[in-house]
Amino acid sequence: MATTDPRPIIALTMGDPLGVGPEVVARAIADPELRKVARIVVYGQNYVLQLAAERCGISPLWFRVSAKSNRARGPLDTDPVVLDFEAPDAMSEKHPMPSRAGGLASKLFVEEAIADAMRSQGDPRRVDAIVTAPICKESWALAGYRWPGHTELLAFRARVRHHTMAFVSPKLKVALATTHVPLMALRDLLTIGSVYTPIDLGAQLCRMMGKKNPRIAVCGLNPHAGEHGLFGDEEGRIIRPAIDMARSQGIDAHGPLSADSLFVEAAAGKWDLVVAMYHDQGLIPIKLLDWEHAVNVTIGLPFVRTSPDHGTAFGIAGTGRASASSMVEAVRLATQLVVGNATHGGIALNPPHGLDLSVSPLHDLTWDDQGAD
Repeated sequence: MATTDPRPIIALTMGDPLGVGPEVVARAIADPELRKVARIVVYGQNYVLQLAAERCGISPLWFRVSAKSNRARGPLDTDPVVLDFEAPDAMSEKHPMPSRAGGLASKLFVEEAIADAMRSQGDPRRVDAIVTAPICKESWALAGYRWPGHTELLAFRARVRHHTMAFVSPKLKVALATTHVPLMALRDLLTIGSVYTPIDLGAQLCRMMGKKNPRIAVCGLNPHAGEHGLFGDEEGRIIRPAIDMARSQGIDAHGPLSADSLFVEAAAGKWDLVVAMYHDQGLIPIKLLDWEHAVNVTIGLPFVRTSPDHGTAFGIAGTGRASASSMVEAVRLATQLVVGNATHGGIALNPPHGLDLSVSPLHDLTWDDQGAD
């Protein structure tokens, strides 16, 4: 897919065919301003995207290329392009819902995009970033996959050990020390390293976005950050040493601070990024303050990956009412991070050599709780 076009090439995976993914993808690629900054290649099923466009009142303006064709192996000189994959027909389901077919299809799209993002510089199939539309974790389970979500699959395929789930919105940036884990398991999973990693990678994210010396606030785990050991010892035993380690590396990190007041300060601009100890501690303020424009970012991969901060929303899928705001922001942020990495420095985006690139068979809206992360 290499051309002389300066716009980054963004692989946009369609997500679960039965969710709102096809609709928000169709709306996003119809945005003329978005197409000015990014070359979009959709990994999905053309007929599903056409149906979604019809429901949204959008005239299809993309070019279809069969994923099995010779043309798909060389540079794609027109955009936007839909790489049309042969996948199980999830649309045979009577109602939008978790399904084995939806899991098989959405997993295929993601795997193919990862393989193309991992290709070396100069490979005509290489893409600069991946933006993932929502998958349904239950659909993946029905299809026989045991990945907790996109993030864990991406990290495994990219062979990275240290990675972080982060979220960016106009009012807040949040990085997580733990992701899809039971709350009661935190005591065994939270370590100095698991707290240091999001501080370190979160600082890199801020630098990629143009903030040279970001101020980072780190949440405590317990109420009032433990009240000096009255409500738990994790702050002194785990979180404080991680902050000290980060500060020794020149990162302007502070804490542990009480989460109930910290997010108010961050939203007011005092902090450039907040490190939360667990999923809901960080996600509730993000979604409360700006759910339509929040974007999920996986930091630490050898390529840029973002996604909208909402789920499959089966309850409104197929109605044409799904907002594409978060998807549009996800593509914009992916483009900004690709450019920002080259300008400001950050993670190395060139994939390591010798990796196996084979695909393993491995408003009025209320989003459901199936996250796009």
